[in-house]
Amino acid sequence: MIGDVEMQDQNVLRPLERAVLRLRDRGIATSDIARRFLRSPAHIERLIAYTGLPGRQAVPHRPGLRPVERRVLAWRAEGVSYQELAERFKRSPEHMRRVEGMAHLRKGRQLLA
Repeated sequence: MIGDVEMQDQNVLRPLERAVLRLRDRGIATSDIARRFLRSPAHIERLIAYTGLPGRQAVPHRPGLRPVERRVLAWRAEGVSYQELAERFKRSPEHMRRVEGMAHLRKGRQLLA
């Protein structure tokens, strides 16, 4: 058990919440946890309290492309180069190639589903 949350309920916690509870269960002070995550001790205490609230649900996976992937595919279809995309998104051309590749992968998965 992590904190006051049963193991079967772990999937309803966000990664940050799981990490904070894990550190708290190791006996690390709230102020040290807050410093580690660049939050205030009061924020960490609220976060810990919220993990025990009833009715929490995990965020469902949303099918489809992310907005950035939709834009990259649309602009690539219009002939915009990776260099131009990189300048628009303030990323590298290699990053834009990876985004486009992931978008094609996600579209392929949608077609198979």
